[in-house]
Amino acid sequence: MAFDGRKLFEFGPYRLDKLKRQLWCDGQVVPLTAKAMDILVLLIGREGDVVSRRELIDAVWPDAYVEEANLTQNVFMLRKALGESAHNHNYIVTIPGKGYRFACEVREITPGNGGTGSAATVGATPSLFSVAADIQPGPEIAGSSSAVGSPLVAGEAPIGLSPTEAVGSPPGLRRRWLWISAAALLVFALAGYLALREVRHRNGPAARRIVIAVLPFANLTGDPAQDYFSDGLTEEMIMQVGRVDPQHMGVIGRSSIMRYRGPEQLEKIRQELGVDYVLEGSVRRDSNKVRIAAQLVEMKQQTRVWAEEYDRELTSLLVLQNTIAQEIADQIERTLGNHRRPGGQPQPPLSPSAYQAYDLYLQGRYFWNKRTPRGLEQALECFQRAIIKEPAYARAYAGLADSYVLMSAYSLVPAGDFMPKARAAAQHALALDDSLAEAHASLALIAQNYDWDWPAAEKEFRRAIQLDPNYATAHHWYAEHLALQGRFDEAFPEIERARQLDPLSLIIATDHGAMLYFSRQYDRAIQQFRTVLQMEPNFGRAHMLVYVYVEKRQFADAVADVENWRRVSDTPWRWSLLTYVYGRSGDQAKARHALGRLQHLYSQRQLDAAPMFIAHIGLGNKDEALAWLQKAYLQHSAALTALKVDPTYDPLRNDPRFQDLLRRLGLAQ
Repeated sequence: MAFDGRKLFEFGPYRLDKLKRQLWCDGQVVPLTAKAMDILVLLIGREGDVVSRRELIDAVWPDAYVEEANLTQNVFMLRKALGESAHNHNYIVTIPGKGYRFACEVREITPGNGGTGSAATVGATPSLFSVAADIQPGPEIAGSSSAVGSPLVAGEAPIGLSPTEAVGSPPGLRRRWLWISAAALLVFALAGYLALREVRHRNGPAARRIVIAVLPFANLTGDPAQDYFSDGLTEEMIMQVGRVDPQHMGVIGRSSIMRYRGPEQLEKIRQELGVDYVLEGSVRRDSNKVRIAAQLVEMKQQTRVWAEEYDRELTSLLVLQNTIAQEIADQIERTLGNHRRPGGQPQPPLSPSAYQAYDLYLQGRYFWNKRTPRGLEQALECFQRAIIKEPAYARAYAGLADSYVLMSAYSLVPAGDFMPKARAAAQHALALDDSLAEAHASLALIAQNYDWDWPAAEKEFRRAIQLDPNYATAHHWYAEHLALQGRFDEAFPEIERARQLDPLSLIIATDHGAMLYFSRQYDRAIQQFRTVLQMEPNFGRAHMLVYVYVEKRQFADAVADVENWRRVSDTPWRWSLLTYVYGRSGDQAKARHALGRLQHLYSQRQLDAAPMFIAHIGLGNKDEALAWLQKAYLQHSAALTALKVDPTYDPLRNDPRFQDLLRRLGLAQ
C-alpha cells in the first residue's frame, strides 16, 4: 500500500491520521504511546504482509539497542488499545517464529473528498494525548525466556530452552549526577509522604488503604545515559515511599510501574492499576543550576494536590542534597507537628566512595531485574565492585545474595556452586543491617530451596514481610512456599497480596498459574498461563502450560507449545520436555529420540538432574526416574521442592523410595 501521510486510513471502527499521529474510534481519540503508534503505522503500511520482529525493532528503535521483550510489550498494549482479547486477534496476528501481520482490511480516505469522514472533521477535536518518551521501558522479565532452568523449581525458577544474552548495556554514568538524582529520590519519597498525610489530615482517616504509584521520573538533563539510572532511582523511590506508612498506604511494584512513562499514561494507570495517587517528577540542569520538581496527582478527579520545585546553584551537590532533604523534613514537621515518621531526619552527606558504591548498587539492580544469566553475571560484578568501594554497605551484600540465589535457580549448574555464596552474602548483609527485607527473603529462599528447612524459611519470609509489607517479592515467594507444602488456603490470599502490589508482574502472574496447577485446577491454570503468554510469548516459566496440557491429555497442544516456543534449540529442557510429552502420549519412538539428545548433552558437562528425571517420568521409567531424583537430592536441586504437590510426580507417589525422599525433604506431613 502506498502509505501517503496526507490520507486517512480506516479499519474496522478505527480511523488513523498518520500525519497527526492520531487514532480515532467512534469520534474519540484512542491513547497510544509513540512506539505503539509507530508499530501500528508500520503494520498498516504493510497490510497483509508479515513484518519480522527484527524489522519492527530496527524501524521503531533505530538508534537504540532493545530486547524483543520491548517490542512484545508494545504490541500487547497496542492490541489492548484496539480491544483485542487473548483469543480474538482481529487486527494484529502473530506469525510464530517470524513476526506480525496486520490482518484487517484497510480503506484509504483522501482528506477533503468526502467519504465517511474528512480531515476537517477529524481535526476538529483536540488531541487527548501527548507523544510518549522515545525510550520505552521493557517489562521486568522475572523468569524470562532467556534463562535456562527448571520449570518446577521454586523461587522464580524459569523453564528455558536457549539462553539469549541481553543486547547491549548502558553507558557509564557521570558520578556527580548520581548525587542530584539521589536528592530527587529523597525529595519524591518525602514529598509523597507529606502530600498523602496532608490529604488525610484534611479528610480524616482513610476508609481503606491508599494505593500510590511512583512513576518513572523524567530525565530532562538531555543526557540519554541517565535514562538507565532513572530506572534504578524509580525503584529506590518505590521502596522509600512504601516504607512511609505500609499499614495505610500501598505502593505499586517496580515491574508494573516501569511499563508507564509520561503524563499521557495517567488515565491508563488509573484504569489498569486502580491507584488513588500518582507521584511524578523530573530533574533538569544547565551549566550551573539544577531544578528538581515533584507533584502528587489525585487520580479520581485528575487533580494535582501538591507540587514543589527546587532551583539551586550547581556548586556543592553534597550540600544541595542535604539542604533539600532538610527543607522537606521541615515541611513535614510544620504540617504534622510531633507526628513525623521515625527515621525521617535527613542523613548527612555521604563520602564520595559511598556515592560510588550506591551508583554501582543501582547498576546492579538494573541488571538483576533483567533476570537473564548474563544480566545476573553483570549484577554480581556491580555488587562486588560496590563492596570494594564501601565494605560495610549492607544493601550491596543483599544484592549479591539475591543474584546468587537466582543464578542457582536460573541455570542448570548444581546449586552447590551458588547457594553457599548466597547464604554468606545474606548473612553478612543482616550482620550489617538486620532490617533489610530483601536479605531476609533471600535467606528464606536459601533455607527452602537448598536446606529444605521449611520452618526456618517461613520464619524469614514472615520477618521480611513484617519489615516491608509492600515488598511484593516477599509475598510472592512466601505464597509459593505455602503452596509447595499444600497449604493452598493460605497460599492463594498471599499471591493475591503480591498481585495487588505488582499487578502486571509476569512472574507473579505465572506462579499464580503454577499454584492453580499444583492444586489440580487445570482449566484455571491454562487460562492463567495463556494470559501471561499473551503478554510475553517467550516468558519461560509460563510454558509450564505444557504440563497442564499433559494432565488434560491435550498432547497435540503440549507438543505444539514446545515446538512453537523454541523451534531452534539444543538445550536440556527442550529435549526433556519433548521426552516427557511424547512419553506420556505413548509415542515411544519420538520420546526415545529426544532422550538420546538429552543424554548426549549430559555426557558433555555436569548439570542439574531435574531435566533427566522429568524425562524418565514421562517414559514411565520409574527406577531411572527415582535414581535421578536421588542424584538431585545429593545436588540439593531446588526442583525437589515441588515433589509434594506437583502432579508430574503422581506416577511415583506409591513407591516407598519416593515417600522416603519426601520425608527427607521435610514434605511428608
